[in-house]
Amino acid sequence: MDLHVRYEGDDDPKKCTAKKLERFDMAALHGSDRATPYGVVLNPHADKALSPADKETGALVALDCSWESAGEAMFSLPGEHRALPYLVAANPVNFGRPMQLTTVEALAAALVIFGEKPQAEEILSKFRWGHTFLELNEEPLRRYSECADSTDVVEVQQEYLDMGE
Repeated sequence: MDLHVRYEGDDDPKKCTAKKLERFDMAALHGSDRATPYGVVLNPHADKALSPADKETGALVALDCSWESAGEAMFSLPGEHRALPYLVAANPVNFGRPMQLTTVEALAAALVIFGEKPQAEEILSKFRWGHTFLELNEEPLRRYSECADSTDVVEVQQEYLDMGE
């Protein structure tokens, strides 16, 4: 699957997972909304959850910016906007925190949900902690990938949210 990133350049380029994916020719970075291709846009503010049914939309698009500037207005990209379901970060900065994923974690999660686990493993292999993301989220990612649509994903997600309360 083609991976694209709308790159804001907010964070340290040496720690930026999107920049590293670009260096390994695993994702294309775009400096403007207009330059970013149409596809499934990973947007935490979206009304619908990402599900396997979204795979046919084509390209997968993430926004790489700091969490401080990731407000709704930042997500003006063209495409089908979808929110990732409940997952836990494995990156060193936000380890164990729900929904505080790096760009590579978000893209990998979407790939697994789309049934593209080998590609998810490949992009995560460039990070020492990458395999940990799949290990921490193995069960929910498997369950999300078995869902028929967004409604099913939200039902599964609710089980995880209820466990955390």
